[in-house]
Amino acid sequence: MSEKIEASSFGALQQAFEGELYYTKSTVHEAQRILYSTDASVYREKPLAVAIPKSVTDLKHLLTFARNHRTTLIPRTAGTSLAGQVVGSGIVVDLSKYFTQILEINAEERWARVQPGVIRDDLNKALAPYGLMFGPETSTANRAMIGGMVGNNSCGLHSIVWGNTRDHLLAAKVLLSDGSEAEFKALSPWRYDLKRETTETSLESDIYRGIHDLLSNPQHQQNIAERFPKRSLTRRNTGYALDALLDQEPFTSGSSDFNLCALLAGSEGTLALATELKINLLPLPPSEVAVACVHCTSIQESLQANLVALQHRPLASELVDKYILDFTKDNPEQSKNRFFIEGDPAAILMVEFMAETPESLQQQVDQLVSDLQNRGLGYAVPVIYGEKTKQVWDVRKGGLGLIRNLPGDTQPVNLIEDCAVAPEELPQYIAELEAMLRRHNIHASYYAHAGAGELHVEPMINLKTSEGQALFRQVLAETVELVKKYRGSLSGEHGDGRLRGEFIPQMMGEEVYDLFRQIKRLFDPMGVLNAGKIVDTPPMNQFLRYEADKPVRKINTYFDFSAQENILRLTEKCSGSGDCRKTELSGGTMCPSFMATRSERDTTRGRANVLREFLTNSTKKNPFDHPEIKDVMDLCLSCKGCKSECPSSVDVSKLKAEFLQHYYDAHGVPFRSKMVGNFTALSRMGSRMPRLYNWAMQSKLPSLAIKKVMGFAPDRSMPTIAAQTLRQWFAEHEFRLNTTGRVKFKRILFFCDEFTNYNDVEVGKKAILLLSGLGYKIEIPYHVESGRTYLSKGMVKEARKIAIKNVTLLAEVIKDGAPIVGLEPSAILTLRDEYLELVPTELKAQAQEVASRAFIFDEFLSQELDKKNIKSDQFTYEKRLIKLHGHCHQKALSSLTHTKKILSLPSQYEVHLIPSGCCGMAGSLATKPNITRFRCKLENWSFSQPFGINPKK
Repeated sequence: MSEKIEASSFGALQQAFEGELYYTKSTVHEAQRILYSTDASVYREKPLAVAIPKSVTDLKHLLTFARNHRTTLIPRTAGTSLAGQVVGSGIVVDLSKYFTQILEINAEERWARVQPGVIRDDLNKALAPYGLMFGPETSTANRAMIGGMVGNNSCGLHSIVWGNTRDHLLAAKVLLSDGSEAEFKALSPWRYDLKRETTETSLESDIYRGIHDLLSNPQHQQNIAERFPKRSLTRRNTGYALDALLDQEPFTSGSSDFNLCALLAGSEGTLALATELKINLLPLPPSEVAVACVHCTSIQESLQANLVALQHRPLASELVDKYILDFTKDNPEQSKNRFFIEGDPAAILMVEFMAETPESLQQQVDQLVSDLQNRGLGYAVPVIYGEKTKQVWDVRKGGLGLIRNLPGDTQPVNLIEDCAVAPEELPQYIAELEAMLRRHNIHASYYAHAGAGELHVEPMINLKTSEGQALFRQVLAETVELVKKYRGSLSGEHGDGRLRGEFIPQMMGEEVYDLFRQIKRLFDPMGVLNAGKIVDTPPMNQFLRYEADKPVRKINTYFDFSAQENILRLTEKCSGSGDCRKTELSGGTMCPSFMATRSERDTTRGRANVLREFLTNSTKKNPFDHPEIKDVMDLCLSCKGCKSECPSSVDVSKLKAEFLQHYYDAHGVPFRSKMVGNFTALSRMGSRMPRLYNWAMQSKLPSLAIKKVMGFAPDRSMPTIAAQTLRQWFAEHEFRLNTTGRVKFKRILFFCDEFTNYNDVEVGKKAILLLSGLGYKIEIPYHVESGRTYLSKGMVKEARKIAIKNVTLLAEVIKDGAPIVGLEPSAILTLRDEYLELVPTELKAQAQEVASRAFIFDEFLSQELDKKNIKSDQFTYEKRLIKLHGHCHQKALSSLTHTKKILSLPSQYEVHLIPSGCCGMAGSLATKPNITRFRCKLENWSFSQPFGINPKK
């Protein structure tokens, strides 16, 4: 395979290419190649180029180019592969951006035609009105794409009932390695004979003839029968699925028609490029649902409980161990899902039932619970019903990312996590595996598909050392022998890739491995399709993310990263699981820029990976001084969605601010950034002549001139200044507001942030009047601006000065326990978030105290409501419907529950949460929203359009 191709050759390809092609040494192109150097596995290898095709014609051009230049194409969708399937030195072909169409839904016959970049959960949302769904459900289902699911033969949580992807793949339109088009589908015996007996010369006919010859050989049939996993094991994804082809006509009489889709599923893009997939659909499951959460004192007890559960024919039986459960405690999003956990279990087995009626459902649950009690299994079995079961499953699905919160360089690794055995043999297999790991002094996490015989076992190994990398290989080699003993499968659903492919001969024998190599040569004689995966793979401990025994440089930072150990460790916490690639259809905030662009560079994962690359390998004195980092950080909106929604809590907002300050140290602060950062100073100046200021900002010609100078899009609005600041208004009315007789409760300290003080004064007045009317004594203590504008532009040095000053000032006035209440979430929450990591060590205790007393207006009223200091009858009886869109920082660092609760205080108010993402308020010029108006302050007009936002309003 060619490792170097001249740029001029790519240039010729570019002229005929409709999509995006990245291959030069330019900043943007280099950033893209770094982005695609990794997936969710432990591997890292920079590709020659990255191609993002728009059409089938683009794919044909790529195939021709690969053949002519003796390189390989690496097809990729969501990039969540755990075995290095989409990492390599060839051309990465990303189908996730443009091959995203649902082409046809046939509800009557229960099938759909889709392109490979369609997301599983998004497809199911489109199918729901028809009462249908696509069954296989990975834990990554809200970003996993059908093409990738076919490539890995994905299974998921409910595979014991709904099956795997192979079971539901009906037909596939593909491009073969020579660029010819073919369609794999069920062929009746005479059509099958016609395919292989035709006199025409084509790669497709050669494939059918070659497969028939290979599988008609009695010795080959015997080797497959004896060396493949035992028939009772449904998760069997090692090598190519020749056993599935043998189960079809003409090799098994009376069986299903021959269909090469059985081979395509699980082939990891090594045999053909799928352009269109026809998939079988299932009826939606019953609406009544319950999950019995069996709390166990050991992994072995949970596996015994699993055997009991399987006798009751559940839809799913999944295990979560103590490692994962413990990491949910400190995760902002997952901590909300712990309501069902009792005590401190070593493992929880989650057993799901569905039924048409509540009575039938309860009967199934009662029978299981009774059976478990009779056998002394499970010290507690809380049963969760209805919508709340989704929170239970969120804990389970978060496993891969959650365990990446383990401190230190010894981390859980994807290695033996995909091995599967028959469910009835799982307890014995795990017992022997645990014993082997103990011999090597290795701890491991155990979770996932107990019901299907496949626990994701993730041993904890330090891959930054030579010893760890040797142990990495040894553990897999010993596990192979153990899996062979049980006639299990080395790969259940994650695939062989470059991780396990090397061990297929040891697992299945040289004769079967030679059959796999012959299959590869039949389909891809020149090796242009994902070479080095499944067969002829490089050694599994080469091209790892980390160079063994490499000295780790100390990186000085402005933020305190000690809670994450250091800034490099924070970037390394990204597991690659791709939670940041979900679309707006799945809800949540992370990641708004990706939702708009659908580009990997605009994901939390992409940004963390590029920063990690340079912090690890840069030879510059300032390792942040790389334009490639700036390129991927550019469209981060600092919404903080990743801080809560990323299971590993990779806070890219903080990383971006830190990066920018170091980049400014090398290159200076851009003029526009200075203007945005100094928004408070400009507002203070404008407040002296508000009419003149507002005229300049709102009149067409001066406004256009100002926007041009500042580098803002001409169509965006500019903030205006109130005629009187909030502080001035309060000074005039403080005595009347706090008159004796009105005050019933202790004082509160109103945090007068810069946005409320200068721009949204009316909102501030209403809040203060409400608090006064409810009987609170209000003070506005002396403090300076929050520093939010400086942080949003990466001017961390300035923000640090402000944090020190405000902590010093506020620590003095809260000594009596008074709460600090603020309106603008991005401002008041700075006290709880960034200040803690900006102030010096000697101010840490005071910063913690200030943080503990800081509340968003909504939070404060919600707490007072719980204390019964506020009552519903104090408010209007007017009937209203309120639709609530929340601030991203509030979602990440607090909760919209408080807002909904206080807006529901008037008995006739009905509050609906809008399932919305980021609106841009947390960006460069975050402004205070009110009940009827939200102002988007995105700097780029065209970029704001995919959010459905009009910055003029």
